[in-house]
Amino acid sequence: MKTATILLVEGQRAAQNSFDPALQKVGYKVFVATTGASAFDWLDSNVPDLVVFDASSMRSSGTRTCRRIRMHVGDTPIVHCRDSNKPVDETAEADVYLMQPFTSRKLINRVRDLLPVDQTKEEVVRFGSIVLYLTKRAIDVNSRGERRVTPKVVQLLAEFACYPNQVLSRRQLMKDVWQTDFLGDTRTLDVHIRWAREYIEDDPSKPQILRTVRGKGYILLLDALR
Repeated sequence: MKTATILLVEGQRAAQNSFDPALQKVGYKVFVATTGASAFDWLDSNVPDLVVFDASSMRSSGTRTCRRIRMHVGDTPIVHCRDSNKPVDETAEADVYLMQPFTSRKLINRVRDLLPVDQTKEEVVRFGSIVLYLTKRAIDVNSRGERRVTPKVVQLLAEFACYPNQVLSRRQLMKDVWQTDFLGDTRTLDVHIRWAREYIEDDPSKPQILRTVRGKGYILLLDALR
């Protein structure tokens, strides 16, 4: 079974009471970021299986930072730890909120609840020269080797793979991938389309595979993959 990687974001003042030793003791691989900036630097080139954000160790509610983390990690689970005197703000978009004080055991139980029980049963989607690994969130283009992919990019490409050579509207993509009918702000979709192109296109600035159909949506052209 694959060892899950956890990004632990906690302030330097949490060093003596860090959750890092407890998480490592039960078998998780942990990267510790002591500032939001270092967390985002790490996320630029890594994809965790789960994020623990201890805002209580940073003397902050952490709502804004948590939302930024969500933009980076897609639907990767986030545990948001907060001071008990700061009310939960669900706009932070975390999956679980833990109010201090709580034990390492309680955190570990929540982490186990959020992570897949068995990550060895791999789901594979093949389209053209692209192999998409849904469970471990990876992609192989033209047999160049696997690369880790953010969860929402995996879902987005899988959606296009289900409807090759068909125009998918922004509404359909938002509904099927993000489970929302809200179209007031689709910048998230635009960003993920750009990221998807960076994985599958030779020149993402001049896409040949994942094309924009002006006024209608996007289309995945299988012929361009041969």
